[in-house]
Amino acid sequence: MDKFEKIEAYFNEEHQYKNAIGILRDIVLKTKLEETYKWMFPTYTLDNKNVLSICKFKSHFGIWFFNGVFLSDPKNVLRNAQEGKTKAMRHWKFTSIEQINKNAVLGYINEAIENQKNGRILAPAKASKEIIISELLSKKLTDDNKLKKAFDVFSNYKQKEFHEYIVTAKQEKTKLKRLEKILPMILKGIGLNDKYR
Repeated sequence: MDKFEKIEAYFNEEHQYKNAIGILRDIVLKTKLEETYKWMFPTYTLDNKNVLSICKFKSHFGIWFFNGVFLSDPKNVLRNAQEGKTKAMRHWKFTSIEQINKNAVLGYINEAIENQKNGRILAPAKASKEIIISELLSKKLTDDNKLKKAFDVFSNYKQKEFHEYIVTAKQEKTKLKRLEKILPMILKGIGLNDKYR
């Protein structure tokens, strides 16, 4: 199924908010945004940059503004998409079709478009190059030079996966069990999640 078929399927699926998301789509299509399909949602872009998505769920529907943090939000309707994790995205949730004020929605969309044109975007923070290694793994690496050399070959991302695998265990015995599991993997050059990639 190509992206256009996915978009049509999304809007034509029988759903309690089918008509409501259709109205949001009609509003967006009056703008210069390009319609595409990403992350299982119709997504609207400007010069291939994400501006917004239309979403539907069991108890609400709405619009995700990818750089909504920069919107003036005169109606005070925008919420952080995931408090504590999301920096830029803001979500305008609706629970009924009657809540849609077409002019207000279009105003927010046009402001989001202008912000995108003017480069008002929140770039993702650069990940720190320094990798924190769990105390248990660090001790093993210090004691075993062969293990240390094998570990150093892994990318920062894969090193971090090993670290998190150990520290996310709640009990000390589980941490030790996990450590014993990954040591042979490290020596063989096998990443923790390589079999899933």
